Amino acid sequence: MRVLAVRAIQNHTEMKIYTRTGDTGTTSLIGGTRVPKHSTRLETYGAVDELTAFVGQLHDHPDIAPTTKALLVEIMSRLMDCAAVYAADEATLKKIPHIADSSIAQLETEIDAIYAHIDPPRAFVLPCGHSAVSLCHVCRTVCRRTERLATKLASEIDLPPNTNKYINRLSDYLFALSQQLAEKLGVEQIKWQPNV
Repeated sequence: MRVLAVRAIQNHTEMKIYTRTGDTGTTSLIGGTRVPKHSTRLETYGAVDELTAFVGQLHDHPDIAPTTKALLVEIMSRLMDCAAVYAADEATLKKIPHIADSSIAQLETEIDAIYAHIDPPRAFVLPCGHSAVSLCHVCRTVCRRTERLATKLASEIDLPPNTNKYINRLSDYLFALSQQLAEKLGVEQIKWQPNV
């Protein structure tokens, strides 16, 4: 999201990956406003970045079907849209791509399609049994943490409403996908046994 790369290409100059501008603990938002690296904005779009990387790892798993891989590519692009929203200062926000209603509807359609063919679990299940299933749960839990940060950010600044809505719906999709994969791969879902 830095403009340095564009400037370097335009000027045909050598560009270095480090800028030294963040050495004092601040960084620039999209738009140029500088904020502390521990601000809620940074925590939020940093969590989105982490989530995107885990979704990429899920995409690369050999047991993920091509149609699911295509959707995960779409999801990673939308997550980058979310990150751009969280990383933009107020003056620049209107120029940033926003999450469309259709992107949320797409996730809802996928969730409905999954549960049209499998029964949702009737008890809490442990996030294990197969590496693809457990990776879905890793993605889901990072998504939930991202949502917690995003709702905190929304209490501090005005955000386009679909941004946080997409993160919320994505966590539901990732859980549904874990169940679909468990069914497809013949994974026995281990139920939580409370210590009572």
